Amino acid sequence: MDVTVDKVDGVARIGFARPGKKNALTGGMYARLAQAVMDAESDDTIAALLLHGDRQAFTAGNDLEDFLANPPGPDAPVFDFMQALSTARKPVVASVNGMAVGIGTTMLLHCDLVYLADDAMLVMPFVKLGLCPEFAASRLVPARIGHARAAEALLLSEPIRAADALAMGLATRLLPPDDVFGFACAQAARFALLPPTAVQETKRLMKQGDAVGVARQIQDEATVFADLLHSDEARAAFKAFLTRPRGG
Repeated sequence: MDVTVDKVDGVARIGFARPGKKNALTGGMYARLAQAVMDAESDDTIAALLLHGDRQAFTAGNDLEDFLANPPGPDAPVFDFMQALSTARKPVVASVNGMAVGIGTTMLLHCDLVYLADDAMLVMPFVKLGLCPEFAASRLVPARIGHARAAEALLLSEPIRAADALAMGLATRLLPPDDVFGFACAQAARFALLPPTAVQETKRLMKQGDAVGVARQIQDEATVFADLLHSDEARAAFKAFLTRPRGG
């Protein structure tokens, strides 16, 4: 199964499980991820959600071949996932090893606790592919790290090393690669020992000031993204990426 859900210690552990593709995400996976988040939100035995990949990679982002074969329309499952994650009432924890590419990075902006392996790498290569950011990244990244550093990350697609992500406020803590998942699970399980209404209301209060703006930005980005997806620039960029020499 390319999306796994394990309920342990009051935590819904939602995993990306396509190791042969570095956990690249397909339209079908987004549908299952959205459902997993919604199921966890409605399950009274679940206190928190945990997103994770495997020891080698968090996720390589969109599976580009699937993405081109099934370009996202207004009702695409990816938007269901964005809606579910960005409005989740329960705490969301991320355990990140290896690469977090594209939406692999932008989804972290909607997590409450983000634990990175000290050799992890975040990259948002939207412009390189002739596209624009998504998941409100064009709003949240500058707000989090400042315009100048956001310009490098979003306009130049400059990778962000784990230590820099921590310094910029994109991560909660760095850990040795073998320790990330266990530590993240333990932190997520702590929420099961806390009063759930107090946790959820505090999260709501922390996020409510920007909630309307974030929702609007997700929609605005989706409109521009759809237009750019059909441009000559994007077609050329995708072709260059898909036909690049192995290891390039």
